[in-house]
Amino acid sequence: MNNPYFDAPLVLVDLETTGATPATDRITEVGLVQIDADGIRSWQSLVNPQRSIPPFIQQLTGINDAMVADAPTFAELAPTLSQKLEGRVFVAHNARFDYGFLKQEFKRLGLRFNARVLCTVKLSRKLYPHEHKHSLDTLVARHGLSVPGERHRALTDALLLQQFLDAAQRDHPVTAIHAAIQDLTRQPVVPPGVDPAIVDDLPENHGVYVFYGDGDEPLFIGRSSNVRKRVLTHFSVDLKDRKKAREAQMLGLLKRVDWAETSGEFGSLLHEASLLRTLSPQYSPRLRKTRELVAWRLMPQPDAPLEIALVPLENLAEAGPDEFWFGPFRSEREAKTALTRLADAHNLCRTLLGFETVAPCSSHLAQKCRGGCVGKEPVGLHNARVLAALSKLKMPAWPYAGPVALAEGQGDAAVLHVLENWNYLGSARDDEQLADLLSAPRPAFDLDMFKLIQAELKRGRLIIKKLT
Repeated sequence: MNNPYFDAPLVLVDLETTGATPATDRITEVGLVQIDADGIRSWQSLVNPQRSIPPFIQQLTGINDAMVADAPTFAELAPTLSQKLEGRVFVAHNARFDYGFLKQEFKRLGLRFNARVLCTVKLSRKLYPHEHKHSLDTLVARHGLSVPGERHRALTDALLLQQFLDAAQRDHPVTAIHAAIQDLTRQPVVPPGVDPAIVDDLPENHGVYVFYGDGDEPLFIGRSSNVRKRVLTHFSVDLKDRKKAREAQMLGLLKRVDWAETSGEFGSLLHEASLLRTLSPQYSPRLRKTRELVAWRLMPQPDAPLEIALVPLENLAEAGPDEFWFGPFRSEREAKTALTRLADAHNLCRTLLGFETVAPCSSHLAQKCRGGCVGKEPVGLHNARVLAALSKLKMPAWPYAGPVALAEGQGDAAVLHVLENWNYLGSARDDEQLADLLSAPRPAFDLDMFKLIQAELKRGRLIIKKLT
């Protein structure tokens, strides 16, 4: 073997950062331990993140702005660091965090960084399946690990990983550790038409992904809180399973995967719905066109029956404050059938509903109308009973005077999802993007988007900011 643990060189890595988001946060310290046939060597360096370090991060790591002020930037460290990482299995605790940060830092410099990755959390779970906790603090306590230096400093934590490997060797045969590492670093199978490098680039965050075939034909759109895990689940489908025949057919056509990271679950839902409507992928569920749907619009009239009209649902975005909307219905026939059944069930007047023009109405002659058509029931009372009968089908009016934004995400990474009249206008990360969205033409009403927005407002999970 190349070293006491595996048949390939290892590099044990730990980073300290300004936060938890690779796209917006930066590295403040790198610590690594190289293990190969020539022995074991350690290296560390503070990194100037070129921004201030949040106070709670300073308290956690002990690294403050003064300590990194004269430290090299990542760009200055990149050549040395790349050399130390090259050709080695990348080992870290919660490895995708450290690996993701390094990939992002190299990407900012126009450089590509890829490696086989071993997560020691997963290794601990595999070697000690009876244990329930596998945090680094837990491993320190369980295995009696101890090295000089402060916890939550990069090199200290990297050296702790080496001690964990030593402890695992005392508890397990070398062959068992080798087999576990081999299994955990095995590259996933990728459909034949797809670039294998994609496996390394897929984010482990909230996002939406799109499968494309020849000629960039959209095949499938999906979302997940972990895009990488979900996409690899698609790739691992058993092609011989008849229940998965349609998915297997899609994978046979797959040529490219694209994705967009989002600020959270709601952002993923909004983006997925927008793409489904725009791209209409072949293997995703078909969405019903909103313009085919209708609703009943009821408008109060002074001392007169409600004005009742069947209108396209897409007009809901233009609804006035005094209007009541009920639906949706897939067709004019379905809408009229529903209202007819409600009329019969609640003894409503067919003439006042506009179904008939004679008095008395046919329901009154059948003793199923309380006489609104012949003056026996006050019009106001009949109007109230109509609204009560339709209450379960009521479509709510937009509850704000104008556009609002739902803020999703933490700190600088927060995104504003801009909404108005049940429409999704887009998502903004800064004031300029927000201004562009508010000045752009409004999209047509979309029933699926209406349902997503309504459900999110009911949950009340996100902060609402009024924009007028």
